[in-house]
Amino acid sequence: MRLDGVGRRYGARGPWVLRDIDLHLPRRSLVRVEGHNGSGKSTLLRIVAGIDAPSKGRVTGRPRSAYVPERFPAALPFTAVGYLTHLGRIHGLRGPEAARRATGWLERLGAGGHARTPLAELSKGTSQKVALTQALLAEPELLVLDEAWTGLDPAARDVLDRAVAERVAAGGTVVFVDHDPRRLAGAADARYRVTGDGLARLPDGGATDPGPAVAPEVQPPGPQVVIEAALPGGSGHHAVRGSAAPGAVAPAPAGLPGRPRVTWSPDGTTARLTVPAAHSDALLRALLTAHPPWHIRAVTPTPYENR
Repeated sequence: MRLDGVGRRYGARGPWVLRDIDLHLPRRSLVRVEGHNGSGKSTLLRIVAGIDAPSKGRVTGRPRSAYVPERFPAALPFTAVGYLTHLGRIHGLRGPEAARRATGWLERLGAGGHARTPLAELSKGTSQKVALTQALLAEPELLVLDEAWTGLDPAARDVLDRAVAERVAAGGTVVFVDHDPRRLAGAADARYRVTGDGLARLPDGGATDPGPAVAPEVQPPGPQVVIEAALPGGSGHHAVRGSAAPGAVAPAPAGLPGRPRVTWSPDGTTARLTVPAAHSDALLRALLTAHPPWHIRAVTPTPYENR
């Protein structure tokens, strides 16, 4: 998907909120958008999702998309599962399949007990879980999240972290804004900052505002998982490892979720892949379904110590 020369203003004489925006959103990528309040982040995300149209420029190649806004309009005449089943049908799902997926996501997010509750009676946090479910149940190729973690309890935030990793691992694109600089830290394939009426790409491994810069070879703070894995056959290890010396940190093999840090054993047969915990499930799935598949030898959580 591409944005070429995109601009947006409200009214023929209004000031430009965004102007001359060029943006490429490849498949299987996680993209973070940053900027201060009122900078135009939400406007950009609505254009990416197809909710808003640019005043100038072109948007091409938009895949099947879903959008989670910062505020969910809960005052609708539906129960939670009724609303979600209706939206599932709009996405092309049959009624029973839409209801099954809706119920499954509500359960996963910890809101299964509210499936039959009218939307107007839901708390802000549960309404946000319904908003997430409507976006996730159709397995979109482009998922756009505007402060979607706001109002969620810690368990649901963790579920959303993992859902993002699953979408990317499945070949999708996820674009998100969040006020917490630690959100999905180290996992983004690209970071952009809305400044003035333009969009600037941050350097790889650059800071997520307002946090400090993070060097590419250093994993950012937060819980991590170390996966020890090996490819079958002797030559495959060196082909994947490339020129990296044994025991040295090497770039992750292309396409692995979470941008893991990779260290090879001295004999070159085993890789230690360190990844943010939210992306560990997606990384394991990618390793096990690769051709040829990796052999998983150990999975070790590494608790985060706030120092």
